[in-house]
Amino acid sequence: MASIKKIRTPLTTEVVEQLKAGDRVAISGVIYTARDAAHKRLVQAFQEGKELPVDINGQVIYYVGPCPPKPGKALGSCGPTTSFRMDAYAPTVLDLGLKGMIGKGQRSEAVIQSMIKNRAVYFAAIGGAAAIISRSVKKAEVVAYEDLGPEAIYRLEVEDFPCIVVTDAQGNDLYKTGVEKYRVK
Repeated sequence: MASIKKIRTPLTTEVVEQLKAGDRVAISGVIYTARDAAHKRLVQAFQEGKELPVDINGQVIYYVGPCPPKPGKALGSCGPTTSFRMDAYAPTVLDLGLKGMIGKGQRSEAVIQSMIKNRAVYFAAIGGAAAIISRSVKKAEVVAYEDLGPEAIYRLEVEDFPCIVVTDAQGNDLYKTGVEKYRVK
């Protein structure tokens, strides 16, 4: 069984370039959450020349709308949402310095090309494991767009957040290579 690579945010280009499609990873540090509504606002703010509500340079955004926490917990269940809904906005936020995205499902070719250009990585969190994933969240606070409710931007402090590298900075895509590996010829 492959070992788990432990990485810490913010991510540097050097760390990102060491990650390969298929690597199992445990992320510690700060990550942010944002879904499509928050991405739309981030991109609009940039296009209007406004300051972004968070500095995304070197950061990781988790595509999730978390549930409220149970007593004594930092956050409720927080499983990944489908990533393609962010594909229209991802190239812009990658150009602004974002280094990692966490979600589930395939990305568009435009996003993959932007990841190669910006030396960024796409991680998959395990769908259906939301309660287990929430155990890695040690602290959570809303930092922008509170009116969006669960789609607001949260700042999460995480420890050993489990995920898998799906698309690396070279454009290798586990969703393609994994299928090819098991294709009957």
